[in-house]
Amino acid sequence: MSAPTPTGPSPRRLGAALLGLLQGHVALFAHELEDQRNQALRSLLLGGLCLGFALLLLIGLSALLLILYWDSHRLEVAIGLCLFYGLGLLGCVAWLLLSLRNAEPPFSASLEELQRDREQLLP
Repeated sequence: MSAPTPTGPSPRRLGAALLGLLQGHVALFAHELEDQRNQALRSLLLGGLCLGFALLLLIGLSALLLILYWDSHRLEVAIGLCLFYGLGLLGCVAWLLLSLRNAEPPFSASLEELQRDREQLLP
C-alpha cells in the first residue's frame, strides 16, 4: 500500500505564504508610517514659520494703525483690531475642525490591503 498523498498545501508552504503576506503588510505599513512622519514634520515646521511671520506682520500693522490714528480714533481702532483678530481666530478654528473631520484616516492603504486579504482567505 502506498503512502497517502496530501490533498492540500503543506503546513510549511502555508506558513511561508503567510509570512510572505505578513512581510508585505509590514513593509507597506512602514512606508506609510515614514510618509506620515515626514509630512507631519514638514507641516509642523512650515506652520510654525507661517505663524511666526504672520504674528510679526499683525503686530507691525496693528502698531502702524494705532500710531496713525492715535490722536483721533485710538479706541475705535483698537476695538476694530480686536474684532478683526477675533473673527480671524473663529474662521481658522472652523477651518481646522472641518479639515480634521474630512481628513483621510492614516494607514488606509494598509487597512484596505488587510481587508482584501481577509476576504480572499476566509470563505
